[in-house]
Amino acid sequence: MSGRDSEGETAPARLIRIDDPADPRIAEFVSIRERDLTGRDHRFIAEGTVVLNALANAGASGRFVLEKLFLLESRVAGLSELLARLDPAIPAYVADRRVMDAVVGFAMHRGVLALGRHAPAPDADTFLAGLPQAALVVAAVGLSNHDNMGSIFRNAGVFGADGVLIDETSCDPLYRKAIRVSVGAALRVPFCRGGSATQMLEALEARGFELVGLSPRGEVAIEDHAPGRRVALIAGAEGPGLPDAVLERVRRVRIGQAPGLDSLNVATATGIALWQVALKMKRLS
Repeated sequence: MSGRDSEGETAPARLIRIDDPADPRIAEFVSIRERDLTGRDHRFIAEGTVVLNALANAGASGRFVLEKLFLLESRVAGLSELLARLDPAIPAYVADRRVMDAVVGFAMHRGVLALGRHAPAPDADTFLAGLPQAALVVAAVGLSNHDNMGSIFRNAGVFGADGVLIDETSCDPLYRKAIRVSVGAALRVPFCRGGSATQMLEALEARGFELVGLSPRGEVAIEDHAPGRRVALIAGAEGPGLPDAVLERVRRVRIGQAPGLDSLNVATATGIALWQVALKMKRLS
């Protein structure tokens, strides 16, 4: 079934016109602000052109599958090159603004949505076994804020981290907002999610990683820390920080700051620490 683009020209055959917000073919995109597909058969919603490009490119790794698109008709022309690169079997549903807004539940200004599926990640030990001998990773403990999770993935991508480990109490990096804040880095930086903080740290130690915990109570300043060949930066939740049980088994490092505030935002702190460690590990150009 073909549709027509915003200028009335015949659109490619892969484009499928949607005129009814209740059409079951786009059911996954209904009311995305109130609910999210995370946790449902490993499916998730990706939003925006940059994130869609990241999802399309991530498919080559075998970690992600792009299942369908839902596009605002006025965005089709600008996506022509990307659509041409995709498997023609992937359906691309197109609607006008009235229909799209009725489906998603708010004014969808970006007008670009995709349904993706994440291949189940391996356990932490298997995940770590696949990393290079000289490796830098971030390990998240108890992160519940999707903005912080997305920002940490963006930092990890910018500063060349090899992966992110996420304990079972942390939020999912494939939540729609986390992916958007990460600017698609959650689809590019490999990650492993699950298990307790203790299990995660044990897996890291078994694979020869130095455990570096970010804390205002750190014994050494981050700029004075000399990283080895394998480093895991451990970040805790906003406010409480890392649990005492975690702090007792890691090398605590601090980021200098002016007096007056308790601590940095966890995403900001992780970015500073990643930059310092990656610079000393000669991972930056």
